[in-house]
Amino acid sequence: MGAFVGKLFKGNLFKGDKGVWMIYFFLCMISLVEVYSASSRLTFDGGHHWGPMVSQAGFLLFGFIIILFVHRIPCKWFMLFPFVLLPAAILLLFYTAVFGGGSEINDTHRWIVIGSISFQPSEIAKAALLMTTAMVLAKTQTEKEEIVRGKKRKIVGAIKGKRYLAFAIIGGAAIIVCGLIMMDNMSTAMMLFFVVVIMMFIGHVPRDLMFKGLFGIFCAGALLALVAYTVPEDVLVEVPMCKRLVTVKHRLERMFGKEDATAKQNEYKTETQILLDDKHSQTTYAFIAVANSNVIGRGPGNSIQRDFLQHAESDFIYAIIVEELGIVGALFVAFLYLVLLIRVGRIAQRCPNFFTAYLILGFGIMMVLQAFVNMGVAVGLLPVTGQTLPLISKGGTSILITSFYIGVILSVSRYAEKKEQNAPLVEAIPNGETSEYYTDGAMS
Repeated sequence: MGAFVGKLFKGNLFKGDKGVWMIYFFLCMISLVEVYSASSRLTFDGGHHWGPMVSQAGFLLFGFIIILFVHRIPCKWFMLFPFVLLPAAILLLFYTAVFGGGSEINDTHRWIVIGSISFQPSEIAKAALLMTTAMVLAKTQTEKEEIVRGKKRKIVGAIKGKRYLAFAIIGGAAIIVCGLIMMDNMSTAMMLFFVVVIMMFIGHVPRDLMFKGLFGIFCAGALLALVAYTVPEDVLVEVPMCKRLVTVKHRLERMFGKEDATAKQNEYKTETQILLDDKHSQTTYAFIAVANSNVIGRGPGNSIQRDFLQHAESDFIYAIIVEELGIVGALFVAFLYLVLLIRVGRIAQRCPNFFTAYLILGFGIMMVLQAFVNMGVAVGLLPVTGQTLPLISKGGTSILITSFYIGVILSVSRYAEKKEQNAPLVEAIPNGETSEYYTDGAMS
């Protein structure tokens, strides 16, 4: 075991794409500063001035160790992960969502606590489903060369006789996993399903099958919306599979300014009192934080709304970033995530096989989509979802799973670089003529 670990960490410690490493370290530095600043409520309640920052630093350090370990794992080993992760994730989701196991927080069972360790099964399920999708797409596809206008071109498509296989396996796994997650966390389920759909589009799953499947999902969503607006809320909250519909309904109504069932209770309240009550205070204080900012912000540690905003260190940390770092800092954070997605796309183009390309694309899109959903909530473009800002928000499970994503991306980038270095050179053709060269098994 010692020899194995020594082999993994032999040589240069930071292997893989340097751009991804730089983005990772920038996000970690921003996290330490902003979590320390945004945790004033936790500090006041817990009485430990450095507690939140020490906890965040510990999770980031553990995540860094995960990256160092994972980015040295050979890429072919990642294909074995879904066989363990997917069944385990489904069992854990059944335990929390169906049987009501784990710890109940805000009327949901998202957490499993073992001693002093707590984690969200939905985070494990996201990684498991994305890895499963990448593996199935890779195993059910092939490529062939055709001559188009006198030039060789590689065409990617389903293996003969397996046109329905990828759609059936991925669709079934997505329905099971996303359905279980949706019972307690609808926003995560919707994001995960959206990323899987993107991966299937990129993976050349037959479009007619996908449109039929999406139409079925649309009809199911319309039916859920009909149930949410016709069945009395006191009935829905008693049904485990429907109680989250009430929460989603209220958040959408609040976002679009519609009156809810408590309108009569607000009849004698001022507009300010209504905005600052328990149901509206999160979004209201977040908007105040954004509105009070300017080009360069108030400066790190000088936020005012952090003392009033619940979950300022996690769900609404981007609002604190805007208030303290201004428009420049907010755009810089968004820029980091965009550059991460671009780097992942370039690495995927160099991948010598389908699995590694689809795998890192799924992980990259998931991280960036979650980041922009969090930002959209903070600035009022989206209803409250409870999504954290990857690698910046306070939260153990999210940091560790995101670190795993980064480690996989770095491992694949290292593998792609090695394959490019070992590829044979193209023989020069005289008289200024050129010739296209395709490596064996290269992505088109």
